[in-house]
Amino acid sequence: MLIIPAIDLKNGKCVRLLQGKRDTATVYSNNPANTARLWESYGAKLLHIVDLDGAFTGSLENFDAIIKIRQAVKISIQVGGGIRKIGTVINLFSAGIDRIIIGTSAIEDPEFLTECCRKYPGRFLAGIDAKEGKVAIKGWEELTSLTAKELAKRLEIVGVSGIIYTDISRDGMLSGPDIEAISEMVESVKIHVIASGGVSSIEDIKNLMRIRNLWGVITGKAIYSGTLDLREAIRVSQSEVKAEKRPE
Repeated sequence: MLIIPAIDLKNGKCVRLLQGKRDTATVYSNNPANTARLWESYGAKLLHIVDLDGAFTGSLENFDAIIKIRQAVKISIQVGGGIRKIGTVINLFSAGIDRIIIGTSAIEDPEFLTECCRKYPGRFLAGIDAKEGKVAIKGWEELTSLTAKELAKRLEIVGVSGIIYTDISRDGMLSGPDIEAISEMVESVKIHVIASGGVSSIEDIKNLMRIRNLWGVITGKAIYSGTLDLREAIRVSQSEVKAEKRPE
């Protein structure tokens, strides 16, 4: 299981929100590129970047900050938030971004996502953000009648390479992940699933590692507030892999 540090961007700064509410931002760094270097130095292999301003407005707003992060590190980067036009996709890929996350457009403009998956196979993830099992869009401000599992199955057919499943009620709350809901999501599709929301400690990481075939977990507030040591989390996940490969 891959441990993926998150960098959420708002007005060019690295912040965290509580349950995705835009008026709850806590600034952790005025220099996101330096934060990216730190996480890379701790052993991270993939960065998860979200343009929060873009998620709310519908167009990428922190492109300059994303470019600086790309230039600062060598590891892979996935970006989401306000990506709803093919021109934005082209700009991000041209800038060296490895994978793109589509959220709202996956529901409101399925033809856009289908086109993206066709033109760039294997490079698109679907962000499924849910509250009480229902999918939320537009920066989590609008709740739909669609269930997370229904959407996941639909997007798997479209051709996304993976799902990022976020439990909104737990995001930024350090309350622990919803193991049952994540397990159900993993079992509902054959593509990669990355869990997000609620991770607060190394015990949460160990619990998530018990979910068979869970590909990765995103951690944000826990590593910024210090309740989770990213280096330890990565070390635990790697030692588990080695243990599984060790001959009897």
